[in-house]
Amino acid sequence: MNQESLLSRLELCLCTTYFCLFSQYFNNEQHEADKYDKQLRKYEVASLKTTVSLALLNWGQNAIFSAGITALMIMTSYNIMAGTMTVGDLVMVNGLLFQLSIPLNFLGSVYREVRQSLIDMHTMFSLLKMTPNIQNHLNAPVLRVSQSEAAITFQDVYFEYVKGHKVLNGLSFNVPTGKKVAIVGGSGSGKSTIVRLLFRFYDPQNGKILINDQEIQAVNLESLRKAIGVVPQDCVLFHDTVYHNIAYGNLSATQEEVYKAAQMSEIHEAILKFPNQYQTQVGERGLKLSGGEKQRIAIARTILKDAPIVVYDEATSSLDTITEQNILQALHRVTRNKTTIVIAHRLSTVVDADEILVLDKGRVVEKGSHFDLMSKPNSIYSELWLKQSSDYNNNNSNDDTKLS
Repeated sequence: MNQESLLSRLELCLCTTYFCLFSQYFNNEQHEADKYDKQLRKYEVASLKTTVSLALLNWGQNAIFSAGITALMIMTSYNIMAGTMTVGDLVMVNGLLFQLSIPLNFLGSVYREVRQSLIDMHTMFSLLKMTPNIQNHLNAPVLRVSQSEAAITFQDVYFEYVKGHKVLNGLSFNVPTGKKVAIVGGSGSGKSTIVRLLFRFYDPQNGKILINDQEIQAVNLESLRKAIGVVPQDCVLFHDTVYHNIAYGNLSATQEEVYKAAQMSEIHEAILKFPNQYQTQVGERGLKLSGGEKQRIAIARTILKDAPIVVYDEATSSLDTITEQNILQALHRVTRNKTTIVIAHRLSTVVDADEILVLDKGRVVEKGSHFDLMSKPNSIYSELWLKQSSDYNNNNSNDDTKLS
């Protein structure tokens, strides 16, 4: 096992704050410490081999040099005694040999550095040679989209992450400009996959996805992603300040615009209570914040981006009912007249949608407004609604019983 592979494996074992807490949840600190110690021992052995080999190389160089200089001194002394050389020649030979010895002493260290540099260069060029699966076509045009022209169309889209396991199976739907369309369904029905395809993190195996009658695979990738604002299901925060995490949605935004976005997402007042307010460090992956606070910061970031198309992927899943209602009202103001896709698990959050699409096994099986779908007693949507309403009422009933 070479030193490079050991270092890469050692890095994998290094436990960040987030994963340290995760290991503590399962009381596996000793297991992780043992894994880390094992990799450290392997690294120690490899490092010792490198040090010993370098020491042997330097010792060998010095031995050869010492033997050579001794032999030359003896030969020069013999020639002086024979009268063929002078004492000046002896001094000259001695000086030349010592000048030669200085660079030779560095040969081992230089060789090791050169070898390490060659390994790093090989890794760098390997990365440069990698071709991403998703890339711009040559001279791809910029996506022409605005708040008044931002219709989204999925035409008979098929997609699978693993060959043979279809996630989307002939999915077709349309989101008119300025309308709000909700997508609901059970786990694994392909709801979040729609977001990934819309951003071109993946390309479908078959079918087309169009924005304003332009196929997204044919337009400039940067312009496509610039036109869409998203609040993902898993909110990612940088290990930086609250201000930076909100401003990341628009790096050129002014301080007033950042504050306004925070106010619209109902997080401004909470930030002012932090020790350093907007300059408070959120910790690794937002570890110092609650789930609701992280989600509201992600919503503020999307509001600040002010894209003509907005996607909410379970945007209020970590919020309490009161905060959820406040944010839904704010989102309603923000998304007014914008093309909006809302992916939701809680059906109560999408009642006001212009159209609701019900997904099952990767395709649309029902669509219509909330009242249209509820008027069909045997529909999947009405069954989901009744199930969630029943669960909510049971939970409230249990809470009341405990209080009494």
